[in-house]
Parts: sequence; structure tokens; C-alpha cells
Amino acid sequence: MKLRALARDDDQPSGIDGELLPLLAAGSVDAMATFYDRNHEPVRTLARRLLGDDASAEDVVQEVFVSFPRAVRRFRADSDLQSFLFGITVKKARSHLRSTIRRRRLIERYAREEHLSPRNPEQDTYRKELARRLGWALDQLSTAHREAFVLCEIQCLAAGQAADILGIPEATVRTRLFHGRARLRALCADEVTS
Repeated sequence: MKLRALARDDDQPSGIDGELLPLLAAGSVDAMATFYDRNHEPVRTLARRLLGDDASAEDVVQEVFVSFPRAVRRFRADSDLQSFLFGITVKKARSHLRSTIRRRRLIERYAREEHLSPRNPEQDTYRKELARRLGWALDQLSTAHREAFVLCEIQCLAAGQAADILGIPEATVRTRLFHGRARLRALCADEVTS
């Protein structure tokens, strides 16, 4: 099926919305509402076709229109505004699919691990205690050290990714991570000897 089928009847603008562009770029709420009304259904239809279910499509539609006001400022008119909007939709749908796949893999891995070892009450108690201690130790870290540790060690992000998220140089992330790890080791050692 052609993408043209996603557009509305010819009596309405087919998403080009050229007259709205300056207002959208300026952040006009009324222009955004009009643009949303004109383009919600085509974006939703595209997202539904890419993802296969309504709930995921609605999530992507929301992400698209939340990110659109900032994205429209970068619009260079190389294509029409609807094509630009569809490009954002495709990127958000890809991101949604990747997240879904990661979640499924994590759930499958967890299910396999559960089947490999029978439930052991002592081990469960140990894990809960370990989680409590780690939570306590993380609470003792400064916000900067905790952010670096959580992003790099718990979320498994590279230092460069963490730096982008935090808006700081990568070397700063590495330094904070080093000091955060050292502080956690000291805190955990103190906890064990207490």
C-alpha cells in the first residue's frame, strides 16, 4: 500500500501545512493544536502499520507529537512537513520496537534463569538483603556520583552515552564513576564490618 493512502481527502491540506510552519516554529499552541488535528490520524495509521498494535501506536503518536515542537525548529523544507512528520514517526516506531525487543529478551532471560535454579529461600533472603544494602549505599553517594554509577553500572550505558544524558564531558562521567565506585566499596566494607 502506498504512503499516499495515509493522506486525507484532497479538500484538506495533505499535511504540508505550510501556512502553519512559522507559527509552529515559534511555538504557537494554537498552531500545534491545528497541526495535531490535521495529522494525528495519518501518524497513528502509519505507527499502527509499523508496530502492529493499537496500544504501541498510541504510545508512538504521543512521543511524535511531544517531540515535534522542538523538531520543527530544525525543519529545513527539504521535503513537505508531513514527510518530515512521518520521518519522526518511523524513528520513534523503530525506537519503540527496539525497547520492546530488549524487554522481551530480558524477560526471557529471567524466565530461563528461574527455570535453571529452583527457588532457594536463603538465596532469596540474601538477594533482598544485598539489594537493601546497595540501596542504602547508593543513597549515601552524592547525586553526581549516584547518577554516573546508575547510568553506567546499573543501566549498562557507555560513559559517552551517560555524558550525553547528563550534559557533561565523558571524562567527568568516568571520574565520577571512579569515585562513586570507591565510595560504594568503602560503604559496603563498613557495613560488613559493623
